[in-house]
Amino acid sequence: MRFLKSFRYAFRGIIYCINNERNMRVHTVVALYVFVFSFFFHLTRAEYGVLFLTFAQVIAAELFNTVAEELSDFSAASFNPVVRIVKDMASGGVLVGAVFSVAVGICLFWRPAVLAWLLRGLFFHPALLFLLLAVTAGAAFYIVLGPLGIRDFIKKRKIGK
Repeated sequence: MRFLKSFRYAFRGIIYCINNERNMRVHTVVALYVFVFSFFFHLTRAEYGVLFLTFAQVIAAELFNTVAEELSDFSAASFNPVVRIVKDMASGGVLVGAVFSVAVGICLFWRPAVLAWLLRGLFFHPALLFLLLAVTAGAAFYIVLGPLGIRDFIKKRKIGK
């Protein structure tokens, strides 16, 4: 029973981070886009393994960054130079992971023929381009407002009617 509760607590922490950290939402949206577009590149199982490890590393780094920020804010009521350094190092860890994830992406997806085929498909099929733009607008809305902001926005609209 305790084992199952530990999963619940872990998911609660992930959800907290998604609800409260815009950068976590950016990372999850980028991971989703990369995963969806990866199907056009016919990656091997090993390449998907590298891709998933890269996703996990960046998202875990963002979770640890949030931990460092929350604990730092809790421990220091006012400005403290040590807290600033801790927060800067934690966010630096996320930056290192994100930069190297871009390098992994370049290694996996730098296939000019496939990229050209995707671009041609978007330009010759306006419905696909419209779909991509609509999904991107929804993703931007999600990133900026977050799940709680979207929920509050919907509730306001219902009350306003």
